[in-house]
Amino acid sequence: MSIVGYARVSSISQNLDLQQEQLTTAGCEKIFAEKQSGTNASDRVQLQECISWLREGDTLIVTRLDRLARSGKDLHNIIDQLSAKKVGFQCLQQGAVDTTTSMGKLVLGILGAVAEFETDIRKERQREGIEKAKKRGVYKGRPASIDADRVRELKAAGMGGAAIAKEMGIGRASVYRLLA
Repeated sequence: MSIVGYARVSSISQNLDLQQEQLTTAGCEKIFAEKQSGTNASDRVQLQECISWLREGDTLIVTRLDRLARSGKDLHNIIDQLSAKKVGFQCLQQGAVDTTTSMGKLVLGILGAVAEFETDIRKERQREGIEKAKKRGVYKGRPASIDADRVRELKAAGMGGAAIAKEMGIGRASVYRLLA
């Protein structure tokens, strides 16, 4: 039975040292660490290696829930994978999260739901802010990265969508979307 840690930061400029120190202090014998966005668990190589490495009776520890997952769906998928392997899960800063106990499982479910709710609220506020800015004429969206006039010019000269895309170094879908 091993105690294993997982540490993650979102960008190259961030530092893993504090998380690794906390995991070592918590008794982790092995630590998987990576600098990778947490948006999608399947994109995190070290997390996948960690889950593969874990064996029945082991315990996975993270410093905070958001280091493991950024959505309720990902959190539940990861916990399901751990449960299927009979691996426990603990979170240092949310100490009540411990899947080796019934109360810990309940707390994990509640915190996961709250985190997902907060993400949805944040996205909703962002959408509302963008809509208000558009109405005031302040927000115009991302500047065009494709020279639309050049695309139309090449099309008028008889070039097809694929040829235009190749000529301009852009995706065919972008060409067809622009011409539609």
